[in-house]
Amino acid sequence: MTRALTHVEAVRSARVFAALSDPIRLRLYTLIAASDDEVCACSFVAAIGRSQPTVSHHLKILRDSGLVTGTKRGTWVWYRANPDIATEVTQLLPARISA
Repeated sequence: MTRALTHVEAVRSARVFAALSDPIRLRLYTLIAASDDEVCACSFVAAIGRSQPTVSHHLKILRDSGLVTGTKRGTWVWYRANPDIATEVTQLLPARISA
């Protein structure tokens, strides 16, 4: 992307970067994005070393930013990275960093 962002694009991108600015959320996102399939929220408590309510809070922020999507099955939510948002972020960063 070599043009300036529109206001709407800047707001959306800022929401994504804000979501990724927390180390717990960044780790959660990379755990989800690294998976070839959906990941159960039940696996994050042990992996992150935080309580279930804390993990749920951070997952909600990732969902609200559009970085991940969740599908409820029974008592658990299964998460998948949103490839469209990941593509937007990877296209945005190199243009800004290398400029």
